Amino acid sequence: MRFFSAAEIDAAFDFPGLIGALARAFRGGIEAPLRHRHAVAGDEANSLLLMPAWTTGNGVRFVGTKILTVYPENAKRGLASTTATYFLMSGDTGFPLAGFDGHELTVWRTAAASALASSYLSRADASRLLIVGAGSLPPYLARAHASVRPIAEIAIWNRTAARAEKLAAELRAGGFNAQAVTRLEAAARAADIISCATLSTEPLIQGDWLKEGAHLDLVGGFTPAMREADDRAAARARVYVDTRAALKEAGDIAVPLQHGALREADIRGDLFELCLNKVKGRGSGHEITLFKSVGSAIEDLAAAILLWEKCGAA
Repeated sequence: MRFFSAAEIDAAFDFPGLIGALARAFRGGIEAPLRHRHAVAGDEANSLLLMPAWTTGNGVRFVGTKILTVYPENAKRGLASTTATYFLMSGDTGFPLAGFDGHELTVWRTAAASALASSYLSRADASRLLIVGAGSLPPYLARAHASVRPIAEIAIWNRTAARAEKLAAELRAGGFNAQAVTRLEAAARAADIISCATLSTEPLIQGDWLKEGAHLDLVGGFTPAMREADDRAAARARVYVDTRAALKEAGDIAVPLQHGALREADIRGDLFELCLNKVKGRGSGHEITLFKSVGSAIEDLAAAILLWEKCGAA
C-alpha cells in the first residue's frame, strides 16, 4: 500500500486543480453518509470522527474513509489540535490502495472548499482578506482565496499576537502582502472577505462589523457549541452551507436558528446546489454573504482520488 506524506501531498496539489475536482464531486458521482462523531471516553471536549464515502455511477471505483481526532487543549501542549489519517480502497475488491497524511489532505480540501464557495459568493473584485486564526489551516485559506480572487492585502488576527505575526511573515515569504493586526473590529470592517478558522466557543465576528459586499467564510466550528460569528451576522447575510448537516452540527447556523435570528428557509443553498447552478450565488455587489462549512467526506475522497490518479495509480 502506498502512503502519501504531507510533503508529497504539498508537492502534488495546486488549488485550481483541487477546486475543480471538488466542483465536479459536488455535481455528482460520490456518496457520503453522515459522518460519525464520538466523544472520546465521554469527554465532549475531545472528538473522534469517522468520515466514509464511495464513488457511484458506473460501478464503485473507490471507497475511502478518514479517521480524525480533535483535541482542542493540545494547543496548550504545543501540539496540533487535529490529527487524521485517510485510507483509499478499491471499490471492486475493498483492498487498500493508499494511505494519506489526513491532516494535510484535510487542510488542502477544506481551503479549496472555501475558495469554491467564494467563487460563487464573494465579489469578483474582492482584494482585502482578513484571516481570523493562525493555526495550520489559515495559510492554506489565504492561498486558496487568492487563487479565485485578486487578493492584494491580507490581515491576520489571532488571540496570540505573536502567532499572527509568525503567519504573516510566512505569507510574506510566499509573496503575499500580509500583516498581523491587533484590532479585530477595524480589520473586519475593512475586509472584503473574512475567513475564520478557529475552535472558538464565543463569537469573534459581529454582524454589525460587516460592510456592504463582504463575504464571511466560517470554517473552524464543527459542533453546536462552537461559534465564530454572532446571530446578527447570520441575520444580515445571504447564508449558504457546504452541506445541510451544518444546520444541526454548526453553532454558527444552529444557534441563530434556535434564537429565531435565522430560519431554515433563509439558507439559500449548499455546495451541491451552487455547483449544479440550482441556486443563485451572489446577486449584487452590495449583498453580504456567509458560507458555513463543517466538512464533507465527499471533499476528502475527491482529493484522495485526484492525488491517486496523478501520482499513485501507476
